[in-house]
Amino acid sequence: MTEPDYLSIIQQRGSGALDKKMGIVITEASLTRLVATMPVEGNTQPMGILHGGANVVLAESLGSVGTQLNAGENRRIVGIDINATHHKATATGVVTGVATAVSIGKTLCCWDIVITNEDGQRTCTARITCMILADRS
Repeated sequence: MTEPDYLSIIQQRGSGALDKKMGIVITEASLTRLVATMPVEGNTQPMGILHGGANVVLAESLGSVGTQLNAGENRRIVGIDINATHHKATATGVVTGVATAVSIGKTLCCWDIVITNEDGQRTCTARITCMILADRS
């Protein structure tokens, strides 16, 4: 049995308004790993470096989309916990987020997200836990 093309599924569904504003583009997707890029420009704080909140948006987007792929298109999911540690400032270019599943369950999914700059240096580490809500249809 062939695994579905999860990237095509995501592209057909489209991205949310915030992902569009942030310039987040998912470039790779499976049930256990997702990759996305985000430009630094337009997502900076007043000091000209990438805003820490932008890292969190990237992390939450990856974890939420990954959880949705596992839950199924008719299930709703919500983030219930997220944290991020910012290791290094980035002022230019593009950052890349790689989300790796820690745990995929029937009601909870947990993801580790590593964000790096164009030189491959880790700039942020995040973790998100998402809840798959009960089917109320």
